[in-house]
Amino acid sequence: MAKLSKKLKAVNEKVDKTKLYSISEALKLAKETSITKFDSTVEIAFNLNVDPRHADQQIRGALVMPGGTGKTQKVLVLTKTKVKEAEDAKADFVGAEDLIQKIAKENWFDFDVIVATPEMMAELGKIGKVLGPKGLMPNPKTGTVTMDVAKALDEIKKGKVEYRTDKEGNVHSILGKVSFNEDNLMKNYIALLDVIKKAKPAAVKGTYIKNISISTTMGPGIKVLIEN
Repeated sequence: MAKLSKKLKAVNEKVDKTKLYSISEALKLAKETSITKFDSTVEIAFNLNVDPRHADQQIRGALVMPGGTGKTQKVLVLTKTKVKEAEDAKADFVGAEDLIQKIAKENWFDFDVIVATPEMMAELGKIGKVLGPKGLMPNPKTGTVTMDVAKALDEIKKGKVEYRTDKEGNVHSILGKVSFNEDNLMKNYIALLDVIKKAKPAAVKGTYIKNISISTTMGPGIKVLIEN
């Protein structure tokens, strides 16, 4: 652990906490300050001038990252009407009430995303208190409640990420992996920034994006200059 602390101290010294870095500088620095032996995730946080207590200021959606995410997602499809479509599209698990019961009774969570057809939502609502805190409840806004199961699976496998404001008005997401080249990380940043900007609530006056920071797993935070 002492060894790790020395590494962390060394990379912390590379980052000027008072400086706002251009996105290209920030991405380069994030790669340089990664200290893990594994391929760290590059993460981003937006601090927004929104009040999530108001429904019209809650920002939520999903997008397919153009540069990929470097993460393999296990997908559970809950459906009665699109079983063959889900199987053909290479869903990891396909079922209906049987798998909902497995989640409820066995605390089974061997998956990362749930895609559900609309007829399953009444049953899923019964375990909403279990799925909600884990961010697993399907939602039409993120494309995970749909009749087009094949499209949903294709997008998730290609690198679809969900984003939403937390209680403090922050949006956290992944940008990719440290092993990614800077071009792919930049593509993902531009795509995510674009959807965040377009989601600006009409009620928000003045500065909307207060600050942006980038980091890697266990790495230091790097403040990003917000360019118009």
